[in-house]
Amino acid sequence: MIRKLTSFSVRHRWMTIVVWTILGTALSFVGNAMMYDVTDSRAGDFLPKTYDSAVALRVAEEEFGARPDPNALTVLVARPDGARLTAGDQRRIADTAAALGRERIVAAKPEPLMKDHSQTPRVTAGAVAPDRSFRLLTVSLDGNPQDPGVQGVYKGFRDAAKDAFADADLRAGFTGGIASVVDDTEAEEDTAKIVSGLTMGFIVLLNVLVFRSPAAAFVPLIAVALIGGVASGAVVGAAKLFGIGLDASTPSLIGVVLIGIGIDYFLFLMFRFREQLREHPGQDARTAVAETTGRVGGAITSAALTIVAAFATLGLASFGQFRVLGPAIAVSVLVMLLAGLTLMPALLAVLGRGMFWPARAWKKERAGGLAARLGHAVSSRPLRYALGALVLLGALGAGALGMKMSYDQQGGHETAAVRTAERISRSLPAGVSDPHSVYVRSTNGTEIKGSSLTGMTRSLAEADGVGEVGEPVLNKDRTAARVDLFLSVGSDSQQARDLVSGPIRETAARTAPKGTEAYVTGTAAVFADISTAVEKDLRLVFPVAALLIAVILFLLLRSLLAPVVLMIAVGLGFLATLGASTLLFQHGLDRPGVSFTLPLVLFLFVVALGTDYNILITDRIREEMRKPVPVRCAVAEAVRHTAPAIATAGLVLAGSFAALAASPATREIGFATGLGILLSALVLSLVLVPALAAMLGRGLWWPRRSGRTPDHHHTSEEPYEPYAPYAPDEPRVTAGPHTPEQRHQPYPPYQQHPPHPPYAAAPSRPEHRPTR
Repeated sequence: MIRKLTSFSVRHRWMTIVVWTILGTALSFVGNAMMYDVTDSRAGDFLPKTYDSAVALRVAEEEFGARPDPNALTVLVARPDGARLTAGDQRRIADTAAALGRERIVAAKPEPLMKDHSQTPRVTAGAVAPDRSFRLLTVSLDGNPQDPGVQGVYKGFRDAAKDAFADADLRAGFTGGIASVVDDTEAEEDTAKIVSGLTMGFIVLLNVLVFRSPAAAFVPLIAVALIGGVASGAVVGAAKLFGIGLDASTPSLIGVVLIGIGIDYFLFLMFRFREQLREHPGQDARTAVAETTGRVGGAITSAALTIVAAFATLGLASFGQFRVLGPAIAVSVLVMLLAGLTLMPALLAVLGRGMFWPARAWKKERAGGLAARLGHAVSSRPLRYALGALVLLGALGAGALGMKMSYDQQGGHETAAVRTAERISRSLPAGVSDPHSVYVRSTNGTEIKGSSLTGMTRSLAEADGVGEVGEPVLNKDRTAARVDLFLSVGSDSQQARDLVSGPIRETAARTAPKGTEAYVTGTAAVFADISTAVEKDLRLVFPVAALLIAVILFLLLRSLLAPVVLMIAVGLGFLATLGASTLLFQHGLDRPGVSFTLPLVLFLFVVALGTDYNILITDRIREEMRKPVPVRCAVAEAVRHTAPAIATAGLVLAGSFAALAASPATREIGFATGLGILLSALVLSLVLVPALAAMLGRGLWWPRRSGRTPDHHHTSEEPYEPYAPYAPDEPRVTAGPHTPEQRHQPYPPYQQHPPHPPYAAAPSRPEHRPTR
């Protein structure tokens, strides 16, 4: 199947390239135009319907016609001199707010297929500071706060409001909702551009240093960008077709994953293609590509399916943010796999040896390079290297002891929105700009009397962490009521989540009128429920993903022992990465804990992507062990040929994820995933797994048996001749036991003579006397 697909792509290489170019251009345009129509930034929408805050949100919508507004922002209006607001100031604030509420904000002309977000903002009066130093207004806008078009509308309103209040001798500040999103985006804009440029530059520089060719540096990037457009359009189209809301972070994660694994797969093909051309100098490019993809196509397919299987398990999660992220990345990886078996071979067939122009040194393999020395060292002293790798992984993994989850939103930018929020919190309860609500609903359809809620509001006001409680508001048929409350701590803190999930919910449930049920919602309530959902999902997704990965490894390797060895290795890599992240962020930076999404995302990325490298090295070890050579010679050869590809690919993928560390919101994920990829590539795949393979020998493939050769006496009818990698021109011994001089030399790379013609006399060989 794989050979047929790649052979078709090589034969029809120009058609394959044209089809992918058309698809990439068209779907990239569609994906960019419709991306914000299918993304949802309301975390509460991803909660299971049975959770307390989710029920409260449903009551708010059904009984009061209200939905949480991610764009709602708070406007602080004060005198320029900081003095108390006078009655005249209050009137001017009210008049200006009313005028702003009637003025339509015209958005910039949208691109084709994109919405026109022109609208009239909804402006309502809010609280006045106890010392009358400022007054608050609440403003609502429609649309996705991540959408540049909606952000443009907000900027238009912000500028208009500043000018209007300045004309009234007042000043205005903005915080919360879309105001905070826009300020953070503007603060990170320059950093994002610099980091993106550095990432691309790093990938190009690394490929130039490895291949000494501009084509090898730029062609993979262009191809991956084209494939990324296809994947983006496919994900957005599927979400639009089936009415699925994607999390706002999904597009950026998909982009990072595709850049990393796309470059990786291209590198694996290029290294093996170069090796094929070196071994067969007279072979034409199309035949060489066909041979190359035939050899590594299965490994690349298994590696990609491992990622697909791991992320597909997120479809079992109860938290909707995970449930939609997994299939989205799985679809993107499937697109990249299809491109890896069609577009990439077609490009190699077209460029041929020109892929490595103008370099010529690649035509002759270097003897005694770093990869060869590493292979010899690991294969000749496997126990020492295995213990060293285990000690390193164990030391890092110990840091995971005492790990705590944190749901605090990781900020870091001192923006105008942050300063305005701090100004408000000095005069009003910290949660005034982000109130929580208790929704009370009748369970038997009877009316709720306002007086029956007096006991609840009094008890809530006396509850720990509550700064102020509003008057109850009844719906039209008086079967539901809403009680707003302001916390005395920031809504995005762990303390607020503990208060809402503990004493506040307990008080509301205990004091609710007879025949009613009470539900609490708000930022802290939603994230408290997310905490419960995530903990439940971790217990489900981890074992299912591990089982699926193990099944794929078994189908690829046809062995029971090899998949167990690889799963133990990647498990140790995951624990080491999690421990290092805990040591840095929880203990080193003195944070409440690591991000609540880190363990699950890290498990999937490090285990799934790290397994890619283990599959490639293990597949090459199996290939070498099929030859009539000693086990340690086979391991040394596998490391020598595979280490450059794995090391380069690991650095590229780690660099791609490390770019996420530039943003405070994704700093933990970027650092942890980059470190995990490096550990998987450099420690697990190039040291631990080869060392274990050298110790287990061909028993690694149990119960399947492969052709074996004694380690000291060659018995095959076809002779093999080892050569010393540091002195390739010296005379070589072609058969028989090693001489005393050669016994302590490293196992050399394997070379095989062509078979002798039938009935031909065997060539004379130097005689060797066996030694004891």
